[in-house]
Amino acid sequence: MEGLAFFKKIDILKSAFVNTVTKGVKMKTPEQILESTIHIGEHKIAKSLPAKAILGFIGGAMISLGYLLYVRIAASGLETFGAFASILGACAFPIGLIIILMAGGELITGNMMAVSAALLAKKIKFRELAKNWLIITLFNVIGAIFVAFVFGHFLGLTSAGIFKEEVIEVAHAKIAAPPLQAIVSGIGCNWFVGLALWLCYGANDATGKLLGTWFPVMTFVALGFQHSVANAFVIPAAIFEGGATWLDFILNFTFVYTGNIIGGAVFVSLFYFKAYDHPEKA
Repeated sequence: MEGLAFFKKIDILKSAFVNTVTKGVKMKTPEQILESTIHIGEHKIAKSLPAKAILGFIGGAMISLGYLLYVRIAASGLETFGAFASILGACAFPIGLIIILMAGGELITGNMMAVSAALLAKKIKFRELAKNWLIITLFNVIGAIFVAFVFGHFLGLTSAGIFKEEVIEVAHAKIAAPPLQAIVSGIGCNWFVGLALWLCYGANDATGKLLGTWFPVMTFVALGFQHSVANAFVIPAAIFEGGATWLDFILNFTFVYTGNIIGGAVFVSLFYFKAYDHPEKA
């Protein structure tokens, strides 16, 4: 009897958990998500230059702190968990994008998706998109390099022992990719990041936004796809420890950034715009 009572309690707890989660992940329709994305893209363009600079710096810093957490976890768990340590690190990485989306921040890979949607809807002009991308990219990179130097090198979180080895090894893996592979890897990355934003914009509360963001971002990190702003942290972090050069960074950033544009602007914004912009004609 006690055993039956125990399992009955487990069923009650399971039902309560399922009900809580399902209530938290009610979503807008795809057509409504597209409308929200277009509106968000317009709003990103309308922000003042100081706001874009501050939020761009925060965006670059938060993604980099998420990557720093990845490095610390992956390096610390290597001896115990082996290759699985990288999966554990990937599970922690999304904290950066979650903070950006919920607390505030601008990340160029997200803008490649949202601002492109506004352009496709003819709500903004191409020069406005180009100006936005330039400003956000610049301050994302500044934020990323700030974290690499101040927290990684100066504070010592990536400057010694297994953490130095890990950051240099990760950077070398990024740098070693030939141009076409770097571009394709960038496409895969921002396809997932764009989907994370799409799901976040479609969720009606914090639970849905968190889950919608976490799973796609964790997936792209676990698969090893390349994110231009994350690379603007890890490659400079390796540079500060003598493991790479600025030319390595510039070349990698150029190719990965190109892939990120295609992944966000084409594989998410364009595809969904074509699919959902005129639902009455479907």
